[in-house]
This record gives sequence, C-alpha cells and structure tokens, in this order.
Amino acid sequence: MLTVNKLIPRGRGLAAALLKRAPEIALDWDTRSKSRFEATDSSGRRIGVFLARGSIVRGGDVLLGEDGSMLRAVAAPQPVLVVSACSEHGTPVDLARAAYHLGNRHVAVEVAPGHLKIEPDPVLAQMLRRMHLTVAEASEAFEPEGGAYQSEPGHAHHDHEGHGHGSGHAQAQAQAHGEDQGHAHDHDHDHGHDHAHDHGHKSR
Repeated sequence: MLTVNKLIPRGRGLAAALLKRAPEIALDWDTRSKSRFEATDSSGRRIGVFLARGSIVRGGDVLLGEDGSMLRAVAAPQPVLVVSACSEHGTPVDLARAAYHLGNRHVAVEVAPGHLKIEPDPVLAQMLRRMHLTVAEASEAFEPEGGAYQSEPGHAHHDHEGHGHGSGHAQAQAQAHGEDQGHAHDHDHDHGHDHAHDHGHKSR
C-alpha cells in the first residue's frame, strides 16, 4: 500500500505535464471530508491517506505519496439533491432563505449560480419543497462550502470529522412534521441554541 501524507491544494506550483501523467483517485465527498482513509487509484494501487487532522480533499488537489509519486484527486459523481427556484411559485429569495436554513442546521451545502446541492435527505427535501423550491435527484460531483474561515493549506476545517453529512436532521424532521404548511422559515430557533443542539447530537 502506498502511503500518502501530503496534499497540494489544486496542485499549485506543479508542472502541468507531470500532473497530466499522474494517476487519478476518484473520491466522493464522504471520503474526501476525512483526513484518514483508504482508496484505490486509477492504476489499481491501494492508497492509504494520512493527512493532518481536519484536512479535506477537494477535486483538483494533488496527493503526494511517500515515494514521491503524485495522485490527482477527482470529485466522484455521487447522489445529490439539486435545489433550485424554478418551481411555479419559487423566487431567488426562497433559494437564499433555503441556504440560510440549511447552513443554520450545519448541513453541507454546495452553492452554485442558480441552485444549491445537498446530500440526499428526504426530510430536508420535504422542507425545501414546502419553501416553494424544486428539489431534483442527480448524480454529480459534490463540493460543499468549506466555511468562511477555512484555511487554504490542506483545506483544514474546524468541524468534527464527518460533521456536515446530512446533519441537522433532527431539527429538520421536527420542522417538517411540526410546522404549518408553507411556513418552514418561521420556525428556526436562535442560532446559538441550534449550534449547541447540533453538536450535542452529532459529535462522535
């Protein structure tokens, strides 16, 4: 097994010709959000990744093996929910409101022009549809936001490992079953309360 313990964000400073010849390692978000994992690269080698605690791997990053070999990280397609304001009654304001509520629940969210992406969650999907948004299933690369204070080297973050994957489920479930139809956005608690509740619920 090849051991990897160094990450170069986006392969900065490396020659394009070298990167083009490097094997790829395709990883979904659940794997890339961990600092320690095993995987197989495109040449069939078994890879053991041991990065600094809290590191995440983004598509386009380069992993360096102990033998000096390079691996190009690829964000593998995975099941996601694509959330957009394309329904009959939806507006861009509804999409911005959805981003706020998802973030308030510490759900991993990818923000793109005209839509959001989250990992599949039927309770959250129900909540979002009640907010007049279109929620469609897809299989695509998933690159959620890393947080405003995320440091670039190694893409370190301050969440617990695996913290954001489908998190906030309990709050969303309570909202989905306990609110009046069409008023999902009126039920949020104070962020400090949500934050304490979420960490108590999700810490591992």
